[in-house]
Amino acid sequence: MRRDRLFVTGLIGSAITALCCFTPALAVLLGAVGLSAWVGWLDIVLLPVLAAFLALTFYALIRGRRARART
Repeated sequence: MRRDRLFVTGLIGSAITALCCFTPALAVLLGAVGLSAWVGWLDIVLLPVLAAFLALTFYALIRGRRARART
């Protein structure tokens, strides 16, 4: 069950980060709240976070396959 939660966390985090990375959703949201100065830092933060969530997803996927192969 823990492996499934790790995989789901990776998938959800990847989806949310990709949504904010590849669409102007976060830029519009930050502009609406008056924090548009942070938009310049989004690429510096969001791309490594996206890479980390994708790595987490693949790690959980490989770990789950190995565990299923043992049983």
